[in-house]
Amino acid sequence: IQWCKSENGVDEMAPSRYELTDEQWKQIEGFFPPYTTGRPSKRSNREMFNAMLWIARSGAPWRDLPERYGFWKTAYARFCKWRNDGTLILIFQALQIEPDFENVSIDQQAFALTNIGGGKKNAIDTEVAQHIGVSRGGKTTKIHAIVDALGNPLLFQLTAGNVHDSQPACDMFDQLPIAGSNVLGDKAYGTKAIRDKLTSKGAHYTIPPRTNAKEPWSVDWYLYKERHVVECFFNKIKHFRRVATRYDKLATSFLAFVYIAAIFKLTQ
Repeated sequence: IQWCKSENGVDEMAPSRYELTDEQWKQIEGFFPPYTTGRPSKRSNREMFNAMLWIARSGAPWRDLPERYGFWKTAYARFCKWRNDGTLILIFQALQIEPDFENVSIDQQAFALTNIGGGKKNAIDTEVAQHIGVSRGGKTTKIHAIVDALGNPLLFQLTAGNVHDSQPACDMFDQLPIAGSNVLGDKAYGTKAIRDKLTSKGAHYTIPPRTNAKEPWSVDWYLYKERHVVECFFNKIKHFRRVATRYDKLATSFLAFVYIAAIFKLTQ
């Protein structure tokens, strides 16, 4: 926190770069769990969440956390707790206030791993469990995302980078009330299984057929342009370097940073 002069000459606290404003904090402060056992920490939930934002935006290791946030292990321990008990997911879902289901867009993007990211060396099936796949670009992890008509995120799922885009789609659609919605997606989502799933849930789809489709269907290309909102969302979370490149060995930690980035964007 930095001190600045307001218009009336009174010293006020201004948020440092990467930190939540007072308006943003008011939206989420009531969703953090209270202390149940042990001695309460001297660091507030706001300080710890700002510390996580600093790590997410800068991409720096936890040990490089600035001293103003306290000892790095304290912030990391709070991160692990909120990651494991579902606090970050709870806050993310609570911020989804009256989502616009008129149009729902789905897409994915692959994110490269650093040489320190990934599973434990020589462990059996570790890379499979941590959603790491080898593709043309090397070792990557895919983030699959569904956003509403306004581009606000609704759902995330991780897969290995070599998993086809369409594989997790049906499972993701089962988790959302998309009856009456128009689902926008690129050609990868034009499989018969996905189209049948959407029809069975009472949704419509604007997904172009592949050029070699035996029974091509018509597409509203004007409406299809609205799919840009999901690509814009991916562009926004790439401002967080801890998301743009995967540094984390655990998939749960990488996904937790995705939720932190999404929470920050939803509160803006």
